[in-house]
Amino acid sequence: MLDITEALQALDPAKLDYNDWLYVGMALKAEGFTCTDWEVWSAGDSKRYHVGECAAKWDSFQQTGITAGTLFNMAQAHGWSPTHCDDVALDWDALLDVDGPPPGAIVDPRWLEDLELDAPAADWNPAANIATYLQTLFEPQEYVGYVMQSFEKDGRFAPGSKGSYTRTARELLDALAHYCGDLGAALGDYNQAAGAWIRFNPLDGKGVKNENVTAFRYTLVESDKCDIARQNAILRKLELPIAALVHSGNKSLHAIVRIDAKDYDEYRKRVNYVYGVCKKNGLEIDAQNRNPSRLSRLPGVTRSERRQYLLDTNIGRASYAEWIDWYEGETDDLPDPGSLSDLIDNLPALAPPLIQNVLRQKNKMLFTGPSKAGKSCGLMELSIAVAEGRTWLGWDCVQGKVLYVNLELDRASCFHRFADIYTVLGWEKRHVDNIHIWNLRGYSCPLDQLAPKLIRRAKKEGYIAVILDPVYKILTGDENSASDMAKFCNQLDRLSNELGCAVIYCHHHSKGAQSGKRAMDRASGSGVFARDADVLIDMIELELPEEDGAKTAWRVEGTLREFPSFKPFHVWFDYPLHKVDSNGELDGVCPEGETPGPRWQKAKEKQDVERSVKRKELAEAISLANFGEPPTTQQLAEYLGCTRKSAASRVNGSRGWFIEKDTGLIHPQTV
Repeated sequence: MLDITEALQALDPAKLDYNDWLYVGMALKAEGFTCTDWEVWSAGDSKRYHVGECAAKWDSFQQTGITAGTLFNMAQAHGWSPTHCDDVALDWDALLDVDGPPPGAIVDPRWLEDLELDAPAADWNPAANIATYLQTLFEPQEYVGYVMQSFEKDGRFAPGSKGSYTRTARELLDALAHYCGDLGAALGDYNQAAGAWIRFNPLDGKGVKNENVTAFRYTLVESDKCDIARQNAILRKLELPIAALVHSGNKSLHAIVRIDAKDYDEYRKRVNYVYGVCKKNGLEIDAQNRNPSRLSRLPGVTRSERRQYLLDTNIGRASYAEWIDWYEGETDDLPDPGSLSDLIDNLPALAPPLIQNVLRQKNKMLFTGPSKAGKSCGLMELSIAVAEGRTWLGWDCVQGKVLYVNLELDRASCFHRFADIYTVLGWEKRHVDNIHIWNLRGYSCPLDQLAPKLIRRAKKEGYIAVILDPVYKILTGDENSASDMAKFCNQLDRLSNELGCAVIYCHHHSKGAQSGKRAMDRASGSGVFARDADVLIDMIELELPEEDGAKTAWRVEGTLREFPSFKPFHVWFDYPLHKVDSNGELDGVCPEGETPGPRWQKAKEKQDVERSVKRKELAEAISLANFGEPPTTQQLAEYLGCTRKSAASRVNGSRGWFIEKDTGLIHPQTV
């Protein structure tokens, strides 16, 4: 496996631009490193490093898609190659543990073959190169900006002026034809040691700034950080909508990529997206080329005895819209839809159970209850039951390794509680080595930050369950926000998918009486939280008729997605252990505020009480609305503070009153 630390050390922060610096931070966070790691590395740039700047950016990195793969690509583009490789013999069935392309990338540098360029023939036609370029990029009536003059400074040549910007593409093509390919006569003389330049977007004929651009049609993609044959291979692999691909006459290719933006704001967004895609795929872009009025290399001229020539036109996808649709389809990481007919007679195997008839491996379980319910003890009991292959709350558990992530208890208390539960259970500690404990009290962080660290530590351990206790310590966002809780639950899915195990977590009840609520409505926060889990196990306290020492009694209810629902049952909690009430001592005992009897019966009784109250309120309103005389529906509406239609509806819905058709007066019904 490639070493992230080794790749990081190969990157000099002083040689990276601002975006590269951010990408390094994003990659480190995604792979479970700390802000301090980024801070220490950033300090290597003594000129630009500022204390606290890393910390200010760190929390904003949320699911960026930038991971170790991006960092490795950046390091390789700067000349790094890994110095260590495990030299071990593999079995035929062994899985290769290697890093592929990062998320959002389709170029795998390990398998990409460089694509050599087709150099122009010795008798090439420079004027034809220029003519093809102009005809490809511009409409005949559009003004074209180009620069033939240059100046030299410190051995480097640069454009010597703003150049020409008052001639149309038609005029330039006519001049090339009229002077039979004499570039000096058609366009102006140039220094063959320097080459010449052209602006790839049309101008208004009045200047060469961004405000003079009349169509935000193209952007320039240029990189000189890797071999030119590698650039050629990546550009074509990405299928960018390249209108013209030009050899610069030096270390880079100039790809004129079709953007077709309606305005400058959209142009910036699309260019940033294209540059981001190139970076993810190992092509380090010169960020100074973002401007729509930027100069590119003019094909058809020479530069220090090397040719600037047109390599290809109209390659890749036909438009930006078509390209982005293709690229996002290639990188969305979603499975393709398939026909049921392909699987109906050969169904995929279901995930094996973890808790028989309750929870499958690779599924999620939420364990809820109020304070004093002993939720942590319950999850420790479950950990032991899985480790030993015994029962939990009367359900059989499959034996295997479990990771208990302790977020609340101090380290010593956690270990002592596990030992106490083993003692009270009276089970031999035959497989206690199946329980791994990760004590994170004082170290907990939101799950989006914790998940990659947990995955990295747990990936090779073969856990069949990971238990998070309690989950409020690692909530991401507002627990009452449906969107925040949806993002949080996605992180739980990530743990389950990448580790291939069940994820079990506990949460507390909301405030107030819970007996009138369904089990899935008792958990604190958004309903998304409880409804996302494949299994919900809830505990609600029973009101004992008299004190029974330190013991408390609880009703266990649940909602299952993969199995038939189970009948609610009762348990005793006698610290530190929950015991199923197998002899029926708690039959007929209810939570506070609930009366004995079937639920449908209690619901009907409650409904009858509510109707009786409403009838009494209506009778009182009718007697007072017109000072003891029969009121009209309008008078009743004014008394009740509602519309006449609403008042009439209440009367018609009652059994003791009716509305006289002609007068609208309300009278009592007579038998």
